[in-house]
Amino acid sequence: MTERNTLVAALDRVRDLERQINDTYEMIELAEAEGESDLAEEATAAFEALAEDVERAELESLLSQEGDKNDAFLEIHAGAGGTESQDWADMLLRMYMRWGERAGYKVQLLEQSEGEEAGIKSATIKVVGLNAYGWLKYESGVHRLVRISPFDANARRHTSFASVWVYPAVDDSIDININPADCRIDLYRASGAGGQHVNRTESAIRITHIPTGIVVACQTQRSQFANRDEAWRMLKARLYERELQKRREVQGAVEAAKGDNGWGNQIRSYVLQPYQMVKDLRTGFETSDTAGVLDGNLDGFMRASLAGLANGNKEEE
Repeated sequence: MTERNTLVAALDRVRDLERQINDTYEMIELAEAEGESDLAEEATAAFEALAEDVERAELESLLSQEGDKNDAFLEIHAGAGGTESQDWADMLLRMYMRWGERAGYKVQLLEQSEGEEAGIKSATIKVVGLNAYGWLKYESGVHRLVRISPFDANARRHTSFASVWVYPAVDDSIDININPADCRIDLYRASGAGGQHVNRTESAIRITHIPTGIVVACQTQRSQFANRDEAWRMLKARLYERELQKRREVQGAVEAAKGDNGWGNQIRSYVLQPYQMVKDLRTGFETSDTAGVLDGNLDGFMRASLAGLANGNKEEE
């Protein structure tokens, strides 16, 4: 989306919110004049919903950094721990796909590597829509799960880790030059669970950018050529994010979330036993609604990250 189109979309949204607020105000005046309690309740509910929309619009106004308006790629990788961590990675995949659906984005599963017994080793999704990267970028880091293991016959408590990495999709206005000689392209058979998301023919594509060691893969398109095109877009996006990260490091604003996929590097803890809590270790935001979070209700965490950015007082882990 071009800068002009982005500005037009933002202005249209502000005008739409203003129209809805005026309509709701008129509804309240009518309810008071007619003594209609049902109408008054309806207007109150409408105002509460509008308040959430206005808050979201205010936070989205902070999404002004380079790449914030773009679509986003999100990668999930299981940490050490075998089946436990692979199952946790699968839970995170569902969580982010549900978040995207709840937020009105289009979510595409691009690659999925199945776990040995359960869950997944890795997966990549693409979230398509305005501000997708801006909302998701603070999800990058290591996510820690504490629960009674469903795979442990003795019902012991286990701690599992999985990493999430988010990077912005590159549109036509961003020029990323890649020397084909620097890349190795491998053709392989998809290893997913089947169904509409996985192509069972040997048409999945993996591209390795040798100078940086970056590896991307796509297996869900219908043809080898479509998978190749999407993989090239993913590689460009990864290289673009790499450049953005260098700039953040220079500015002292790089996220301190990336690191080894284990203890001491997590950004968020999800505790299911002995009590229920999800806590972000950077902002301090927490909730006991673990089921809601795992079903994609991440708005509180994302708003806390953006609000902390605006106030300049994000807590250190």
